Amino acid sequence: MGNFLNGIDISAWQTGINLAAVPADFVIIKVTEGTGYENPDWRRQYQQAKSSGKRLGLYHYANGRDVVAEANYFLSKIQDCIGTAMLFLDWEKENNPTFGVNDYNWCNHWLSYVKQKTGVTPIIYISQSVMPVLQNLKFEFWIAQYANMDTTGYQSNPWNEGAYGCLIRQYSSRGRLSGFGGDLDLNKFYGTGADWDKRAKGVSVHGNNASPSKPGSATVQAPTEPTLQVAVDVMQGRYGNGDVRKKALGSRYDEVQSFIDHISTASKETLAAEVKQGKYGNGEVRRVVLGARYNEVQNLIDQQSNSGGMWYIIQSGDTLSGIAAKYGTTWQQLAKINGIGNPNYIMPGRKIRIR
Repeated sequence: MGNFLNGIDISAWQTGINLAAVPADFVIIKVTEGTGYENPDWRRQYQQAKSSGKRLGLYHYANGRDVVAEANYFLSKIQDCIGTAMLFLDWEKENNPTFGVNDYNWCNHWLSYVKQKTGVTPIIYISQSVMPVLQNLKFEFWIAQYANMDTTGYQSNPWNEGAYGCLIRQYSSRGRLSGFGGDLDLNKFYGTGADWDKRAKGVSVHGNNASPSKPGSATVQAPTEPTLQVAVDVMQGRYGNGDVRKKALGSRYDEVQSFIDHISTASKETLAAEVKQGKYGNGEVRRVVLGARYNEVQNLIDQQSNSGGMWYIIQSGDTLSGIAAKYGTTWQQLAKINGIGNPNYIMPGRKIRIR
């Protein structure tokens, strides 16, 4: 089969497809979306592709809401398939209010969580235009970029190949192959069948001492997410209590527990100042991590906000530079007086001081 594989990705749009009749080295199948949708044909598609000797992939389409709930929903459907298929996160704009707002943190959390729970390192699917935002992820990419919308068969040298690195390239959504009468997404995997199998089985693809993980029973590693996100997960009971929590958090235990203890013991004035600096996030994240302290801290912030000055509530699509231009100031000044560490990451609904 050479040093690359040709394949397709399918969903409920291809319900009933006879995968035994369609030429493909691999088939990537949509399983879930959000926390409530399951492709009704995915089991049949999976079994048919497997029986016909095709390599397998399974993917979750993100809705960008509760990241752990979405990951767990996906994992609950594919538990008996772990070790047989590569796993993917599909990160797109449609039905995803977090897209363009908190891309990196959400995706990194989902990918890291799935890896921790399965021992299989997942791949992320994005359009090429999103690569600059997610380029620092320590995960491999499945990139979509089309030259045009013309019908085509498999291409050994897709348009723009070599312009950037990726594991899989999706180069057409109007592929036409024998055995199926409709459009298909066409993909090129840059590797051999053995390379695919290693990723499906959870074998490290770096170094010479790789060994397969037992499906579904990977060694638990300390979480890799930012402290705030781990603290939120702890507050929601996802790491248990006592010795269970200590074991699950591993080397992160003291750091995260100190963060949580500080919230319990600090004055409301201290917590309010830290909220304004962005330490506790916004919306539901802030509500969860502050827990029983939320109302007293938020009430104090509201009182301070109404005591003078000019304020603005961030809307979806806003940029700090755009807000600054609107009010005749600079984004650097807004970042300084509002304690914004990353000017490219501002959450809709947050109230910021203009002057």
